[in-house]
Amino acid sequence: MVSNPSLVLNEIKNLEFQTHQAPEATEDFDVLVEVKKTGICGSDVHYYLHGEIGSFKLNKPMVMGHESSGIVSKIGPKVTSLKVGDRVAIEPGLPSRFSDEYKSGHYNLCPHMCFAATPAPEGTPNPPGTLCKYYKCPEDFLVKLPETVSLELGALVEPLTVGVHASKLANVKFGDVVVIFGAGPVGLLAASVATVFGASAVCVVDIFDNKLQMAKDIGAATHVFNSKTEGGYTQLVKKLGKSPTVVLECTGAEVCIQMGVLALATGGRFVQVGNAQGYVKFPITEFATKELQLFGSFRYGYNDYKTAVALLEKNYRNGKENVIVDFEKLITHRYSFKDAIKAYEEVAAGNGAVKCMIDGPE
Repeated sequence: MVSNPSLVLNEIKNLEFQTHQAPEATEDFDVLVEVKKTGICGSDVHYYLHGEIGSFKLNKPMVMGHESSGIVSKIGPKVTSLKVGDRVAIEPGLPSRFSDEYKSGHYNLCPHMCFAATPAPEGTPNPPGTLCKYYKCPEDFLVKLPETVSLELGALVEPLTVGVHASKLANVKFGDVVVIFGAGPVGLLAASVATVFGASAVCVVDIFDNKLQMAKDIGAATHVFNSKTEGGYTQLVKKLGKSPTVVLECTGAEVCIQMGVLALATGGRFVQVGNAQGYVKFPITEFATKELQLFGSFRYGYNDYKTAVALLEKNYRNGKENVIVDFEKLITHRYSFKDAIKAYEEVAAGNGAVKCMIDGPE
């Protein structure tokens, strides 16, 4: 038996190191990955603190982690695009291959999605998380990393792809003026994607100056706006010199949703990425009379992972000193696997981390 050290959430605020049996690459297209880097996501912390997110409720122990990269350890007999030793980014959500959503290219919306470190219904085993030594994945849910993209950046691909999906939905292109609400990891990565996609101006809105400073430091924004000290949508438009053509709303906060709709130019595109609140008051008259377009954004879909990896390759193609966006600055805290519980405790306590990275087990 090959051992598989794993970090398990037993119940609220009860994390434990356990050793399980490693999975095997038994099917034709199976790939066994030795996990090397795993980021801590906001949803991970939410499960740790509260044991649930909406209808997803922790009812049995669950291996944590879903933002990971690693090295291919074994492959199934029909795997052709990868070989042992390849470095890969792991896409952690597996849909039903038979669902209408999968067949229509919207597999992220599959009702039978099996997503890493997300609680399954009562009576169904939890999907394994990636915060372990070995993780099994189908070949087509792994993306090979170029030489210029490190394993740490590979673990950033998962949250980066959320930003890619949002920018694709909004059709962000050269000449767009994009406003991002929220300077957390998702907002910063969404701003980074809009910048690399060629937006002529990118403005990040938040109420914390240190978060806005990070947006400037990594090169993700041409403008930042503190809505607590600088004012509302009128002042935002004045600072930009024109109304934005795109809003990527990454907070779920009612006031940000309202401000985004009011600020948008006629015919603008509004993408709702954050989902912190279930119901909000919505400025529907403004929305209708400006003929705005509204899109909901959930995780990521077809080809988004490959786009995110290609974006990183382009960004680092000419060396770290010539990057468009310095994604590595987002990784503010690093921990060994043996300190993974400490990492969760410190992030949950509010240690100021943007993105924590945990090494895989030795």
